[in-house]
Amino acid sequence: MLSIEKYGAVDIGSNAIRLLIASVIENEGKETLFKKTSLVRVPIRLGADVFLEGKISEVNYRRMLDTMNAFRLLMQAHNVTRFRACATSAMRESRNGNDIARQLEEKTGLAINIIDGNDEAAIIASTDLHSLIQGEKVFLYIDVGGGSTEFTIFANGKTVTSRSFKMGTVRLINNMVEDTMWQQMESWIKEFTKGYRKVYCIGSGGNINHIFKNSGKKLGKPLTYFYLASYYELIKNHSFEERITEMNMNPDRADVIIPATRIYLSAMKWSGAKNIYVPKIGLADGIVKSLYNEKVAESIDVR
Repeated sequence: MLSIEKYGAVDIGSNAIRLLIASVIENEGKETLFKKTSLVRVPIRLGADVFLEGKISEVNYRRMLDTMNAFRLLMQAHNVTRFRACATSAMRESRNGNDIARQLEEKTGLAINIIDGNDEAAIIASTDLHSLIQGEKVFLYIDVGGGSTEFTIFANGKTVTSRSFKMGTVRLINNMVEDTMWQQMESWIKEFTKGYRKVYCIGSGGNINHIFKNSGKKLGKPLTYFYLASYYELIKNHSFEERITEMNMNPDRADVIIPATRIYLSAMKWSGAKNIYVPKIGLADGIVKSLYNEKVAESIDVR
């Protein structure tokens, strides 16, 4: 018997707010399928407010309100049955983050969960990676956002450890990351990967997705360290304007792609990885998966 439901997931990040609508397809006796139906991205750079001024501005609150109202209508039109919104580093560090979340819920009816870095890493790690991480390979999962970067190490198909660092693209372009943060990140990666003979990386986030798309690689094939390093030199040698006009980048991508690429390259270097896989998954995918897992748990008869 076939059952199809639509779930909605909102990722309120430091660089953009995203709505993912996914079809959850259950077929008795077969593995449940998660198919992306719609993905909408609105580049509201909350991190530029919070990391510089400590709070979300009135202007960006109004933009968030318009965005969440639009998302509510889209989910209504798609007949979404389950929904969750998660806010990450910008809102959790904002002095008025909780007030903003409360006001948005009052105005739109959509509750916002402000999650910490460990929860963010755990949700990302719950994404449907089993086909990639199965077997004896060791993977360092890297999710680069505007305000933070989450790492998860997988070995033998299981999660070994996770860590979140306040190292994000919006912070970096605003010169808000101390050298000590890079050193902490390097120490952590080296400590938890040194016991493995060979490590592969998995990258998620809008910037690595953009790089992968432009590489021409087939889905499932990795990017090499050499390719990523060459691309890094290429974008550094183009001005912000040239990245938009000649390299076909959106303005809100053209500035953050350089620090994002630096983070991926650094993580690959410190872990000794020569390849990085880009499965195009992230926090929103993890939210959808967690919503489904909750539904399954609710259906279990514990009597």
